[in-house]
Amino acid sequence: MNEMNEEKKLEKIIFKPEGADPVEFFVLEQTRLGGHDYILVTDFEEGDGEALILKDMSEEGEEESRYVIVSDDDELDALAPVFEDLLDDIALERDDEEE
Repeated sequence: MNEMNEEKKLEKIIFKPEGADPVEFFVLEQTRLGGHDYILVTDFEEGDGEALILKDMSEEGEEESRYVIVSDDDELDALAPVFEDLLDDIALERDDEEE
């Protein structure tokens, strides 16, 4: 019996913030909660990296998606366990440093 090495290739997306250089992220997972779409992204395709949860703020009919970083504590507390359940091999840790 042949074993196939099925390595999951992460989708790469490019964000183009106004007045800033484009930033690349890899999409780890996506979900819908409370009528909104969310994606969990990281800056590295493999290994440990910084992760962000982004909320799709696009209006219906828009060609390009508009995402904002989720920073509300209650929203993050609701989303983190959902993404941890979807991705069995990760644990999300909160960076509670104040800027």
